[in-house]
Order: sequence, then C-alpha cells, then structure tokens
Amino acid sequence: MTTMETTTIVEKINSFLVEEFEVDPGKITPEANLRETLELDSLDYIDLVVVIESNFGFKVKPEDFISIATFQNFYDYVSDRVAEKVS
Repeated sequence: MTTMETTTIVEKINSFLVEEFEVDPGKITPEANLRETLELDSLDYIDLVVVIESNFGFKVKPEDFISIATFQNFYDYVSDRVAEKVS
C-alpha cells in the first residue's frame, strides 16, 4: 500500500472518530491509547465496528481488537485489511 493511500485512510479514520466519538482531534496521535482517548465502552466498540465496515467495506471480527492498543495499531489494522481486500 502506498503512503498516499495510508495517509488517506488515516485522515478518513480520524475524521469519523472526531465526528462519531466527539473527541478533540488534537488527542488523536499515533502513539495515543485508542480505548482511553475515545473513552470506549463495549457499545462504543460496536459503533466503531459499524463505522469501519461501512467506510472501508470489510467485516471486522471482535478478536481483531485484542491486539489494537494505539491509534497506530488501528491505522495499521485498517490499512492491512483494505490491502487484503484489494489484492
């Protein structure tokens, strides 16, 4: 995947996170903790999954979130899944 595509994915993710979870865009940094920054509870995870699936067109498995701690992990996960879908 090219850097441009990755940048586009990151921008798209950040945009819907700010909109859906009403988080300050300045708090969204690659090394920030996803769960703490977004103050996610179990229902929020469902919302997050729905938003990912509708924006990027792939199914998310709940166990996929086990290894996602930071925003960078999240960006990498989405980028990898989009790349799999394309290939």
